[in-house]
Amino acid sequence: MNYELFIRSSSSEVDFALLKDGKLIELHKEEDDSEFAVGDVFIAKTRKTVPGLNAAFVNVGYEKDGFLHYQDLGPQLPSLLKFTKLVSTGKLKDYSLKNFPFEKDIDKNGKINEAIKSNQSILVQIVKEPISTKGPRISSELSLAGRYIVLVPFSDRVSISQKIESKEEKERLKRLVQSIRPKGFGVIIRTVAEGKKVAELDKDLQNLLDRWSAMCKKLQNAHHPSKVMSEMNRGLSLIRDLLNDSFTAIHIDDEALYLKIKDYVHEVAPQKESIVKLYDSKVPIFEKFGIERQIKTSFGRTVSGSKGAYLVIEHTEALHVVDVNSGNRSNKSDSQEATALEVNIIAATELARQLRLRDMGGIIVVDFIDMSNPNHRKQLFNHLRDEMKDDRAKHKILPPSKFGLIQITRQRVRPEMNIKTRELDPNGEAGEIEAPILIIDRINADLKRLIKKDYKKITLNTHPFIAAFLIKGFPSIRSKWFLEHKKWVKIQPRDAYTYLEYHFIDKDGKEIK
Repeated sequence: MNYELFIRSSSSEVDFALLKDGKLIELHKEEDDSEFAVGDVFIAKTRKTVPGLNAAFVNVGYEKDGFLHYQDLGPQLPSLLKFTKLVSTGKLKDYSLKNFPFEKDIDKNGKINEAIKSNQSILVQIVKEPISTKGPRISSELSLAGRYIVLVPFSDRVSISQKIESKEEKERLKRLVQSIRPKGFGVIIRTVAEGKKVAELDKDLQNLLDRWSAMCKKLQNAHHPSKVMSEMNRGLSLIRDLLNDSFTAIHIDDEALYLKIKDYVHEVAPQKESIVKLYDSKVPIFEKFGIERQIKTSFGRTVSGSKGAYLVIEHTEALHVVDVNSGNRSNKSDSQEATALEVNIIAATELARQLRLRDMGGIIVVDFIDMSNPNHRKQLFNHLRDEMKDDRAKHKILPPSKFGLIQITRQRVRPEMNIKTRELDPNGEAGEIEAPILIIDRINADLKRLIKKDYKKITLNTHPFIAAFLIKGFPSIRSKWFLEHKKWVKIQPRDAYTYLEYHFIDKDGKEIK
């Protein structure tokens, strides 16, 4: 399993494409004017409390106020409020918390208007970016994420990632962190800390304490609302969260960004510094590595899987609905049940990829092909769960219902990635058509199917532009067909055809359906 990260920079935005074994699994976009990112910390003022919702609305500088629920206040809220007030007024210069007297924790089942008041100054962290018509979701339980640990101010707990399975390793890490944990701060040990030495953990801890101090220094002169601590940019946070031995390359097409990321990798994983590479070519980076084509083929309403199976993805206000179709697999197997299982397994693999790629969240309902065998339904459920194991977003999958539906809930903290893949019809007939680049994939799939039927002679009739594209260059696409299938395909341009129209003709001049 190999991971590669490709970073494309322009004057106003940066695109990050994460590939797993050559297949696009995550796509992120960071714009210069992005004011609210998950992890950012703001000094803000509560606008009003709403007892009916047991929540408060907080002015963080967005057109819609941030939503702060009582459950997101954190038990140490009184200590946080007291600390913020003392630091903001300049009465407290020691930001370490070791001599700071903590207040009594709030009741976990209390009321919002007992905990905070209107027009009160409060430190909050973005936990969900503004989505659609909603303002950001915020929390006053702060956390600072590092590479190996997460630092939690006003806490004394040490917890550890459930993904670390070894009991001995858990105890070792807990012991190490307890020995270096500063008073007044809790620590969450991340999965990548497994096997790390105390020096590496301590270095990460000191970096986070420096960030905490830098944030506190800003409080004294900060106006309300204002950002007092920024999360890392998307590229660095991706590297921080994902960088491991499976990472084989990080390609960047901007020199300034390349140097910044190289320095960061040198700091957190010096042995991996050599995988950071500057891409310098006239061919755009996403085009060179086939990422642009994958984007075009992955974001439409219909998404093709392997062996002819495909998904139809619909989005409503309340949920996402995914329909699984067998395509041309219907007659490939002796047993209808075996065909259904095969198609469902293929679809589950593609579904897990699509959820990460589009960052789909909320409720997702998937209509798989019906299977009567309970063992097959269990096999499908286990396969989907395994495919989504690497998904960093919190999610829950329910077993198939008696109607063959699988329901998934997936955490959504950013707006869904939505890329327009349909283009204006150059023939002026259909309004919009699917991206023309997809026609080559369709012709390839159809040709493979025809080759298996052993036609003696195959002619492809198509629009002159498409014909020219297929025969140009060395080796041309037609030459590659010959090398792969050992059969020469005659290509006949047809002026009367619309742009995306094509037909295969046999040796008798009849169209092959």
